[in-house]
Amino acid sequence: MNKTLDRNSTQVTEEELAAHLASAQVPALVMLTAHVTGDASVLRDEWRPNLKTLPLSGLDPETEAAARSRCFELLAPFLATQHEWAAVPGEPLRRKLVTWLMGGENEDAQAIAQVAFTPNKVDPRRPDWTLDSAAPDSALNAVVIGAGFSGLLAGLRLKQAGVPFKIIEKSVGVGGTWWENTYPDCRTDVRSHIYTYSFVQHDWETHYGRQDRIHGYLHQFAADNGLLEHMVFGTEVTATRWDQETGTWTLETKTAQGVGETIESNIVVSAVGQLNRPSIPKLPGLDTFDGPVVHSAQWDHGIDFTNKRVVVIGTGASALQFAPAVAKVAEQVTIFQRSAPWLRPTPVLRQEIENGERWLLINLNQYRAYYRFSIFLPRLIGNLPAATVDPDFPPTEVSVSAANEALRQELTAYLEEQAGDDEELRKQIIPNYPPAAKRIICDDGTWVKTLKRDNVRLVSQGVNRIDKDGVWLGDEHVPADIILLGTGFKASDFLLPMSVAGIDGKDLHETWGIDASAYLGVTLPGYPNFFCMYGPNTNTVVHGNLVFFLECQANYIIDAVKTLATGGHRSLDLRDDVFAAYDKEIVAESAKRTWGWSKTHSWYMNAEGRSTIMWPLPARNYFERTSKVRTEDYKLS
Repeated sequence: MNKTLDRNSTQVTEEELAAHLASAQVPALVMLTAHVTGDASVLRDEWRPNLKTLPLSGLDPETEAAARSRCFELLAPFLATQHEWAAVPGEPLRRKLVTWLMGGENEDAQAIAQVAFTPNKVDPRRPDWTLDSAAPDSALNAVVIGAGFSGLLAGLRLKQAGVPFKIIEKSVGVGGTWWENTYPDCRTDVRSHIYTYSFVQHDWETHYGRQDRIHGYLHQFAADNGLLEHMVFGTEVTATRWDQETGTWTLETKTAQGVGETIESNIVVSAVGQLNRPSIPKLPGLDTFDGPVVHSAQWDHGIDFTNKRVVVIGTGASALQFAPAVAKVAEQVTIFQRSAPWLRPTPVLRQEIENGERWLLINLNQYRAYYRFSIFLPRLIGNLPAATVDPDFPPTEVSVSAANEALRQELTAYLEEQAGDDEELRKQIIPNYPPAAKRIICDDGTWVKTLKRDNVRLVSQGVNRIDKDGVWLGDEHVPADIILLGTGFKASDFLLPMSVAGIDGKDLHETWGIDASAYLGVTLPGYPNFFCMYGPNTNTVVHGNLVFFLECQANYIIDAVKTLATGGHRSLDLRDDVFAAYDKEIVAESAKRTWGWSKTHSWYMNAEGRSTIMWPLPARNYFERTSKVRTEDYKLS
């Protein structure tokens, strides 16, 4: 964790605050003022923010100036004692803050608010037990597979509970996808301040974190929390097998040098994620191409693109980041898109956070917490109606509801404005499927500017075949020196290439086929003490936050471990009827969402047209269902 974040324990003077006041975002400043002073009258209707512009207020400059001036007047007398300010608001004030921020009563927001507001170093979901105190004679131990966002969090929770554990990671460093993906301009498309663990904030330089900074954050988290000594790097788990008699899992591992080892553990947490296996398209002749063929997740930094002819296959989130960088130096870039992506206007996508705002985030106690809260809570509630099918609308491949149509018009206007008078480009960049049927990508105008470059050509169809010199587009041969694959990941192929054998040797991949499903994305019947993180149907689209969902999963898993420890149980196995009811619910709810209804191709869907990726219900539903293990859902032995 960046030690500069500890500065807010010291005094801030009126002069310092006044010097940086113009950089303060009004929503965060107003809520902070109400918190510190206890004066809820500052939560005025005329200062209420536009939810679409947060963390900015969306108000006119005169109104913003008035709000900042009043907040400064109220805060000034309290600055000398900012180290004494309450860590969290009391419940009555918190309810008022949520109502003001959300623009009215919202019970989903109120239900989540207690864990949505987390000042730095406040960890409300830390385990309230330890193995030594709960079951001092217990021999429970755990293995976590993967050292990305989810694996590190699982490791921390196990350590806090005093459960012996190892983290096995196939790479030679922590970070998961943020270790492996190093292509040009690689960054998150989630705002930096909510792409963190809620209880460990960071001094971000940019509004949207770059790959190297996110990796640095995760490495520092692992180091600060003593997780590195639990790591086994450069080792892949190839198979896991449950022994019913001993109540243990046997894990077979292999190093990059082919050295194998067997590990036994009572508990296995699979934290390999959904975005860990590159998807290489099966294009005729791809293996005959003479030049480099590079997937975005396997970037070769030794390649010089200067004056080269480059073919880019795919227009997903990764390609929209690396292709503009390549186009600046290449002689020619030909981009093949199967379907155009919807783009969400995000002007600050590549911008640094202004110095005055960074000063406030570091130095003004609780400002960071409210800045994050103003982004996080509305995002967590999201806009699920915009991704929900209304049978009376009626739904089409244009839009599926009135809310979805409003979103389509908003996003279409953004694309049309950028296309300008270029009618052909307009046809190519406006998608032919409903918004939220697949990922909506953040954009600051860079993509269309790239497509307008003289050395860039966009082709709205797939590659027919490839030969040693280039690719074929019908009867046209497109010469190429380099082929770049922005074709994403095998997101639906959960847990590959690891085999998992449960009770009676039942193979998990045979059980699933291509239709992966797990209760709350975490547990499965017939596979006791085996837990997934970022498992089936736990991704979010227009409603939720991935890191928050990971925190929910870690909370659920550690409560399951507590159940085993305190009850003296050897195993915890999900009941078949509980799983069947849950699976039926998820299938039915997914069919009501844009991604389940639309026929467009998307990584959200598997080959059978079922979504094994997306969470189709409100985030509150997931939060509440993962808050505590219902022992009646499981067979305990």
